[in-house]
Amino acid sequence: MEKTYSVVFYSKKVVGPVKELKDLLKSKVHKNWYSSCNSEAHITICEFTIDESQLDSVKPKLSKISDNFTPFQVSLDHFASFPNAGVFFIGVTEDSKNHFVPIMKKIHETLKFLKLKKSEKPHMSIGRRLTPENLKIASELFTTIDLQFECNEIVLREFDPIKKQFFVMDAFPFGSNPEPEFVQGSLF
Repeated sequence: MEKTYSVVFYSKKVVGPVKELKDLLKSKVHKNWYSSCNSEAHITICEFTIDESQLDSVKPKLSKISDNFTPFQVSLDHFASFPNAGVFFIGVTEDSKNHFVPIMKKIHETLKFLKLKKSEKPHMSIGRRLTPENLKIASELFTTIDLQFECNEIVLREFDPIKKQFFVMDAFPFGSNPEPEFVQGSLF
């Protein structure tokens, strides 16, 4: 059976504070609901739909690539939006972005045999598919933010079509074992 999965950066440390922001926005918008209002805080790397039997080929790849990454501190320090997509989010610092992007690209490359929906810009969504009015409400409601967490793993999540939410299936810790760079040697 085909299922939808996502690979994300995730930290329990920020789930509570971000849920408070989402709940506040939910209380201020029309109908007290919007896309991703109940989603736990995360930074998406990619999403894909495959037959669940194929998952056995994905997990070892995620485990192997994660072993190469080294934990790092993440700082989320501003709010912003992608107005054309109706997305309001918490943005990462330039330093955090410089850590995230190479990891995201390596994971995209590792999973290139799948049809991926890739995220290229690391961000933590507060709301998706917001109307222009709700984007304005969010931008007036939230003006300053300062969250930190240690990024020390990537997480595989599965989409529950009944609850319409992703849930954590598996975590792949960073092993701080970078692959050695291949250096062309000389015979003479």
